[in-house]
This record gives sequence, structure tokens and C-alpha cells, in this order.
Amino acid sequence: MNATATNPNKSAATNSPRTVPKILAVGAAGASAGMVIPELAKRGAHVRGLIRDPKQTAAVRNLGAAETAVGDLSDRRSMDAALEGMDSMFYIAPAFMPDEAEIGVSVVAAAVRAGVRRVVFSSVIDPSISELVNHSAKAPVEEAIIESGMEYALLQPALFVQGIARSWQNVLETGVFAEPWSPDTRFARVDYREVAEVAAIALTEDRLLYGTYQLCSEGNLNRHEVAELMSEVLGRHIEAARVGAPSDNSTGNGVPAASPMEKMFAWYDKRGLLGNALTLRAILGREPGTLKAYIEELAAPASPSTAGGSR
Repeated sequence: MNATATNPNKSAATNSPRTVPKILAVGAAGASAGMVIPELAKRGAHVRGLIRDPKQTAAVRNLGAAETAVGDLSDRRSMDAALEGMDSMFYIAPAFMPDEAEIGVSVVAAAVRAGVRRVVFSSVIDPSISELVNHSAKAPVEEAIIESGMEYALLQPALFVQGIARSWQNVLETGVFAEPWSPDTRFARVDYREVAEVAAIALTEDRLLYGTYQLCSEGNLNRHEVAELMSEVLGRHIEAARVGAPSDNSTGNGVPAASPMEKMFAWYDKRGLLGNALTLRAILGREPGTLKAYIEELAAPASPSTAGGSR
């Protein structure tokens, strides 16, 4: 292990008063990491965005990245090159990435080889739920980060409010807000823009070091209650419904019943994901944004919030 990665007294953000932190943002062209880059740029960080396609360069530079690196998370050589010279790394895995745990652990190992001092990992709320592959796959990555000797912060955000944007046009056209699980289960939610703000704080300041942070907005609402908020904002009735229904071999939406996504829907049918806003409120020093405020943004003309988010 590179000695620079094991020094607990050396901060990626405060090596000297004049040092500009150099940060690799993994998934820079994605919806989530794409929210982190502007927050880092506002704080004066030098951001290198990791992308898979050179055609994404201009868009990522427009977000505030100083440079880009083309690479693949599963390719050791390209990850070593992307991490060369970096002080810190922001890491978020693509949603339902095959072999997510193994690849995530290898990314952590690449950061250690490169002498990276700090990593901030955008994990997920309740990564200990074994029935949810997209949750449990993050637990080994968290463990690898803790064991690595690097400085770290582990972020565990709730369901992203940005996901509502994907069905917003259908809500407007049909008056129905539908998702492929029970409308009665409750979920904590969070605006990923605020998660991005927390990530930038963790990458450029020391106050969040060695912490694991559940990040949620206030409230655990079911779909009926979300539809009520939509009705209030739009001034007309919005109905809560369920898309399709599970069958022997699909969800009714073309999702195979044995797939990780269908297992996620099955969990959502009976349990949901619950949390509270205490941690996010304390870190930001203000009340987190509400789901109603996000819906109001969606309802406004030319809303900047219409891009859906994914893990």
C-alpha cells in the first residue's frame, strides 16, 4: 500500500493553504456525479471527470471539470491512468452494474495504488439489506474503503427525488402517478443536488472525515401522499397507481421476475426504505429541500430539474 494513502494526519483538502485539491469524479457524465462537479468547482477544486466516451468531454467540461479522462471501471490500466496525480476521488457506481461489488473493490484498490488520500463514496441507504442486490453490493465497497487506510466519507442517500422527473410528463398527460410497486409503502427521499453538496464538503473540508451519513429529506411518504402533493401543486387531481403487475416471468413492464430490479420492486412492495433528515440538516446547516419544492420545480416552465437521477 502506498504510504501516502495511510497517513491519517494528511488531508486531501488542507495539505497547505495554497494547495488546490485534485479530485477524480467517477461517472462524470452521469446525472448524479454531474451534480457533484459544479459543487466542487465552486469550491475551487481541480476536477478530472472520468468518462467512457470522448464525446462526453465538452458536456463534462461545461459542468466545471478542468479535464477529463477516458476509462472503464473494470479496466485496471485506464483506472490507474485516471487516478494518477489525484488527491481524492468521488465514486458512485452505475445503477445495477454487473459485478458491482467486485468492480467497486477494484476501484478502491486502484485509488490506493495511485496514492489517493481521500475517497467519498455515494453508497445507498441501508446497504445491509441482502434482498436488494443494488444495496448489498455496496457493503463490500464500504468495507474496502474503511480498510484501505485512506481518509473517507460514506454517503448513504435515500431514494432520489430526481426519479420522479422520469414519469412527470406522463403525470401531466394522464393525471396518474404510477410506479411498479405498491402505492402504500413509504420511502425517505432526497434531492441529489444536496447530496452533491455534502459530497463536495466531504472532499474539500475535514469535518465529515471518517463518517457514514444517511442523507434524507424530511418525511417518509407513500405514493398516495406524493400524488396529493402533485395535486396541490398542479391544482388538479393526480391519482396514485401501480404500473403493471408481477406475473410468472415479468413485472408487466418487461422486467424479468428474477432480475435484480424485480427483486427491488418486491422489496418495495412490502417494506419501502425509511430514514430521517437529522443528518442532512446538521451537515447543511439548514432545512433540506422538500419533495413539494421539487414538484413545484417540475411544474415550472423550463425547469432545470427535469433530468432523472439514478444511482
